[in-house]
Amino acid sequence: MVLQDIKLAKKLYCDRNVKLSPDRLRRVLKKRGSNGSRLLMCHKGKQDPIARAKKQADLDMLELAAAAGEIDLKYFDESGFCVWSEPGYTYYFRGKQKRLEQKKRRGRRLSIIGFLQPIISFVYGLVIRGVDRKSYIQMMELEAESAEKTGRTRVIVQDNGPIHRCKEVQYLWSKWERQGLYIFFLPKYCSEMNPIELEWQHLKKDELSGQIFDDEYYHCLCSH
Repeated sequence: MVLQDIKLAKKLYCDRNVKLSPDRLRRVLKKRGSNGSRLLMCHKGKQDPIARAKKQADLDMLELAAAAGEIDLKYFDESGFCVWSEPGYTYYFRGKQKRLEQKKRRGRRLSIIGFLQPIISFVYGLVIRGVDRKSYIQMMELEAESAEKTGRTRVIVQDNGPIHRCKEVQYLWSKWERQGLYIFFLPKYCSEMNPIELEWQHLKKDELSGQIFDDEYYHCLCSH
């Protein structure tokens, strides 16, 4: 069971009559070796362990080939952001509380399409509202053209989203392969196998957390 500081403090008081402030509780836990960490969504209960193990073995081989310089390996995923970011913890003057003034206009959702090549590059595109087939195909076409120019085999690791497997996209697979671009699908419910997920976490929780933007334009600038 994972509990936030406030909830854990209340539970200690109700169950054991131990009264500690959330701040004091954090310090006690830290002294005893416990450390706060971000939560990642997990669907382990829905995973097929055999399929996951096979895919992990294949992915390990691809990563070895990439480390040896034999292929270019990239991790693909989409994520989304809003003009109003979710509030979080922050440091401020004692006795005062930092406030975020909400704008009248909540704004539209900003989606990002990203290709992560660890240590080497992070290529992305921004889209207002959700990512559709057109946006996905456009980004994949650019990757295929780049692979063809370099003459190197390029493998894109991605999940099994409906857009990634729609008929219009499947029709382009053979074309992309002729250009040197191949797709490696992760098993279902195994998003933790994609390291780009940690990049989204960092962007949302560290770079954009606790900010409210006037409109999507300024949000795009700060997302760069």
